Amino acid sequence: MFGNPPRELPQRIGLILIPRFSLISFTSMVEAMRLANRMAGRELYRWRFLSTDGRPVRASSGLSVEADSELGSANDIDCAVVCGGIDIQRFDDRQIVSWLRRMGRRGLDIGAMCTGSHILARAGLLDGHRCTIHWENLAGFLEDFPDVEVTAELFEIDRKRFTCSGGTAAIDLMLNVISRQHGHELAAAVADQLMHERIRDERDHQRMSLPARLGVRHPKLLSVIELMEKNLEEPMSRAELARQACLSTRQLERLFRKYLSRSPARYYLELRLHKARLLLLQTNMSVIDVALACGFVSASHFSKCYRDFFGRTPRKERNIPAHPEARLIPAAAQ
Repeated sequence: MFGNPPRELPQRIGLILIPRFSLISFTSMVEAMRLANRMAGRELYRWRFLSTDGRPVRASSGLSVEADSELGSANDIDCAVVCGGIDIQRFDDRQIVSWLRRMGRRGLDIGAMCTGSHILARAGLLDGHRCTIHWENLAGFLEDFPDVEVTAELFEIDRKRFTCSGGTAAIDLMLNVISRQHGHELAAAVADQLMHERIRDERDHQRMSLPARLGVRHPKLLSVIELMEKNLEEPMSRAELARQACLSTRQLERLFRKYLSRSPARYYLELRLHKARLLLLQTNMSVIDVALACGFVSASHFSKCYRDFFGRTPRKERNIPAHPEARLIPAAAQ
C-alpha cells in the first residue's frame, strides 16, 4: 500500500505530466520529497518527469517542464503519479491509459494529483477503490463515473491507489506519507521547511469553511446556505428554508440583503448556475440534462437565466476556445 515503508531506498516515483497540468500540486509533491531527502540526509525518494513522447509539457500556467524520459522507457519505477489539471475530461490519450493499465497489472502503486483521478477512472484503475478529486470537478466526475466511490476529502489512500484533490493538498498527502514511511519527526521537519503550520489529514475539508469563504458568521444565515448547497437539483422553497432555520420569510430576506446584498432567491439561483457551468464544461451532458440537474424545469428558462448571468448561452459556453480561467467572471459581476 502506498504509504507503507518501502522495500528498498530510494523509492522511485514517476510523475506523468498531462498537458495543462496544475503546477502547484505537482511542485508541492516534488518539493516535499526533495525536502524529505535533505532533512533525512539521504535519498529516500527519487523522481522522474514523464511524458508520452519525452518532450516538455506545458502547465496550465504556461510554464513548460522538461520531461526526463518518455513513458515507454519508465519500467524501473515503484510508483506512478498522474498530474492533472485543466480540461482533463477532454484529454484522450490511449497510450497513457494503456501504460497505466499495464503498470496496474504489475502491482505498482498508482496515484493522481488534482484532476488526474479522471484518467485513472477512465483506465478502470479506481474500480473498487475510494478516490477524491478537486471540488470544482466533483460534480462532473460523479456524472461521468457514477460507479466510482469518490469523496470530497483532501486526499485518499486506498491500498495501491492514492488520489489528491490538488493545490497544496499535495503537501499534506506527502507529509502523511513521509510520516508513515519515515516517522513523524521527519514529516514535521519538512512541514517546517515549507512553512506549513499544520499537517492536515485526509478528513480535512478541501474548501474553506463557509464563514471564511463568505466573510459571514451569522449561524442561521450559514445554515440556510448549507441547505441551499445540498439541494441544488431540487431547490427548496423560501418558506421551507426559513422554517428549517427557525426564521420568518421576512427575516430571511433581511439577512441575505444585509450580509450578501442579494435576495435568497437570487443567491440560490447563482449557486445553481455555477454548478451548471461546471457540468457544461466538464461533462458531455445535454443542456436539458444539465438544466434538470441544477433545478431548472425547462431548457429555455435555464438558457435565459444562464445568458443573463454569464453573458452567453449554455451552448456557446462550450464553444468558447479561451482558457476556462479567462471566463470565470460572470457578466452580471463585470
